[in-house]
Amino acid sequence: MSHEIAGNIALRAFLLILIAEFGDKTQLMSMALAAKSGKPFLVLFGAISALAAVTLVGVLVGDVLTKIIPMNRIHQFAGLLFIAIGGLMLFGKI
Repeated sequence: MSHEIAGNIALRAFLLILIAEFGDKTQLMSMALAAKSGKPFLVLFGAISALAAVTLVGVLVGDVLTKIIPMNRIHQFAGLLFIAIGGLMLFGKI
């Protein structure tokens, strides 16, 4: 893989996660914990470590899944899962 392609993938991952996570409950929790504890750099370290661990699991599972299940099936399942979660949220079940 060339450096241009690797840089493009890394930039896309950064931007997608930045946009998706901005203003979510994790960010709000981090702000509240930093304000309550008065130790923002420790909160930052903990939050970065947790996000890195969760991302590592997602990347590893995603890599394995794409070797077992065709990508179009993964997209279909993810779409159905999002619709189901949205429906449950709409009707106050979660």
